[in-house]
Amino acid sequence: MLAVRIVVTVAGALMVLATLGSALQTVVVPRAKVTRLTWIHFIWIRQVFHAVGNPRRTFAARDRIFSIYAPMALVTLPFAWLTLVIIGFAFVFWGTGVDPFSEALAISGSSMTTLGFERPDGLGREILAVVEAALGLGLVALLISYLPTIYTAFQRRERVVGGLQTRMGLPPSPVKMYRRYVSIGWLERVGDDIFTLWEGWFVDIEESHTSQPWLVFFRSPLPERSWITTAGAVLDLAALHNAVVDLPHDPRADLFLRAGYLSLRRVADSFGIRYDPDPRPDDPITVTRAEFDAVCAQLADVGVPLIDDLDQGWRDFAGWRINYDTVLVALATLVVAPPAPWSSDRADPALMPTLIRRRR
Repeated sequence: MLAVRIVVTVAGALMVLATLGSALQTVVVPRAKVTRLTWIHFIWIRQVFHAVGNPRRTFAARDRIFSIYAPMALVTLPFAWLTLVIIGFAFVFWGTGVDPFSEALAISGSSMTTLGFERPDGLGREILAVVEAALGLGLVALLISYLPTIYTAFQRRERVVGGLQTRMGLPPSPVKMYRRYVSIGWLERVGDDIFTLWEGWFVDIEESHTSQPWLVFFRSPLPERSWITTAGAVLDLAALHNAVVDLPHDPRADLFLRAGYLSLRRVADSFGIRYDPDPRPDDPITVTRAEFDAVCAQLADVGVPLIDDLDQGWRDFAGWRINYDTVLVALATLVVAPPAPWSSDRADPALMPTLIRRRR
């Protein structure tokens, strides 16, 4: 019996340490590190939402359901930590001689919540109770400091995404932006308004959405708007600008495209989404040549000057698009993004269970 109590005490202590380690790595460590415990918590809740918000529902209904997912998973995470710490300390109390286990669990819960309705006997157990109470207060403090950080990053993201609506409309489209800029005589200012600002936005996304991956699932205030479909639209805008628009080459577009696809790849890495890190320029993409030609025809109709050799333009566009094509569509699938051309419109809901379980 003594051996069993020793094993249970050690197991309880390891459970407490693992939970505290998960909380610290999730909240404090400034790098893309999602612990197994945190991942399991988010995946279990996501499975429930995936079952309720099945693809047979209308998008409006699914959007209302999934808009609750990330906030609920985030707010319940500290309670999962507290529950595991309570159970871990209950094992420790039982292992040190508190019988029955229900009494050990009551003492642990009383200590964690600092309610004091149960008090252990002996100096050693009283010290354990004080330590548990301090840990409980610490976890609550982490939550208080953690939520404002999350929502600050969310607001920073949405401020830039929302600002693009006046230019690209909803759903966002490069054609809509070119049409507006041609009509107001600003065609030469496309690079000034997009490339530098959005290069910084992608750098911010890479940092915030990998260190706090659940930000990926926070939905925009408007159901028709999404950070990932907007990201795809501005990347396609830059790729088209480089490939077919007959204007002087803008090196900022090259740097912007590289910053964009590297950012989306880092976010995809957080979820174990597989992609080719060094694709060939002629590898297939989800955009077809017919779709490309249709967009070029629309650009010509609104007065955008195009190059003569659209065959070369297609090769150049596909050479840029291949760098972010896979991760863009996969992330649009993962977050159940609203319908948008060349991104979420080719998402495959059947891949969702694979995406939300997969990790490298």
